[in-house]
Amino acid sequence: MSRKPSAPRGPDLLSADNEALRPLAERMRPGTLDEMVGQRRLLAPGSALRRAVESGRVHSMILWGPPGCGKTTLALLLAHYADAEFRAVSAVLSGLPEVRQVLAEATQRFNDGRRTVLFVDEVHRFNKAQQDAFLPHIERGSIVFVGATTENPSFELNSALLSRCRVHVLEAVSAADIEDALRRALEDGVRGLGGQDIRIEDAALHEIAVAADGDVRRALTLLEIAAELAQDEGGHITAQTLLQVLADRTRRFDKGGEQFYDQISALHKCVRSSNPDAALYWLARMLDGGCDPAYLARRLTRMAVEDIGLADPRALQMAIDAWDTYDRLGSPEGELAFAQLTLYLASTAKSNAAYMAWNQARADVREHGTQDVPIHIRNAPTRLMKQLGYGRGYQYDHDAEGGIALDQTGFPDAMGERIYYRPVPRGLELKLGEKLDRLRAARAQARGDSLDEGPPGEGDGSRTG
Repeated sequence: MSRKPSAPRGPDLLSADNEALRPLAERMRPGTLDEMVGQRRLLAPGSALRRAVESGRVHSMILWGPPGCGKTTLALLLAHYADAEFRAVSAVLSGLPEVRQVLAEATQRFNDGRRTVLFVDEVHRFNKAQQDAFLPHIERGSIVFVGATTENPSFELNSALLSRCRVHVLEAVSAADIEDALRRALEDGVRGLGGQDIRIEDAALHEIAVAADGDVRRALTLLEIAAELAQDEGGHITAQTLLQVLADRTRRFDKGGEQFYDQISALHKCVRSSNPDAALYWLARMLDGGCDPAYLARRLTRMAVEDIGLADPRALQMAIDAWDTYDRLGSPEGELAFAQLTLYLASTAKSNAAYMAWNQARADVREHGTQDVPIHIRNAPTRLMKQLGYGRGYQYDHDAEGGIALDQTGFPDAMGERIYYRPVPRGLELKLGEKLDRLRAARAQARGDSLDEGPPGEGDGSRTG
């Protein structure tokens, strides 16, 4: 049988001396699982986590999700349903001494027969030593550890801590679900704005929900600000009101965080996949979120080299030109140069042949070490070097028939001739490939040997953007 949440004991995020002074987002924080919006996959009726919470059998966990998706609320509900003490620390504001004090109190409480749900906000900001401090307490069961993070736990948290906790992924809340939360706040006469006679059209409410960009807390804050401004309009939130409230419409973008790398990965892979429309969308997302234009210029130039290469040599020059254009024009005019470049890179012929050839050459350098330069292609600027044979047997290609000394080798003797560069049958490389195939066959015939194509090396085409 599921438990009903009991009244919280002691000071926590759900209690305050003056209810009216608390922000609307805090007053409307859900008190039961049924009041939560979004997270249908994680908290659906009958789901494992929901059954555990409602039965009071909570476990230590990491809640990973974007801001405003309900991580703190879920931690509070865990404590309420389990009839446990709730304590919260912030990795941004708390140091190790404060953490130890909270853990000591939890241990004493555990010895007295009462559990503690310890909520650690921004847990990824704790260093290894601080994260390790929780381990023995989690093992003993003196705390139910709930860490909240917006960053990928695989990269930011110790493996020892991860092994003792279940990771639950929370998703950004949809605009439709955020609208439900806003309507509840407008109708609630106790915790919300129900007693203020606030009027707002459905279209305006939807605009607030979209502007919140998946963050319920942000949406309720925007609604509260709009309601305050609407007092001068008789309680009517008009389009003019929203124009003031939603002046800053920047979407979520965590510079340097996982979302940042997910988006640049999406941009790179859409260019590689010759999908100019999708690539343009991700470029717009990154610029809209405040990505450093110099970083985008570097990445777009890398795409021109790595994924297009000699299939279309114009791409690299266009990348340099777009970079220079942005430096000259700035934003927003210079962003059009990035847009044009992105469309071209995604639309033109692709080849990673030069990229793969370079990595194979580097792999051979590492494997074979310092090999001597063949005597016939060494430089011989002095008499002594000539006496030692430097340059002896070298054939000046311009004097050879056809302009190429076909039987002349270029690799160290211990390695033999090798093939790294294999042009793809696309773009300019189609012609380059045909020429090189003829030339390589003629070289092999002139030398009377076979080519060692070398190891596959790195850059086998499986690299992600």
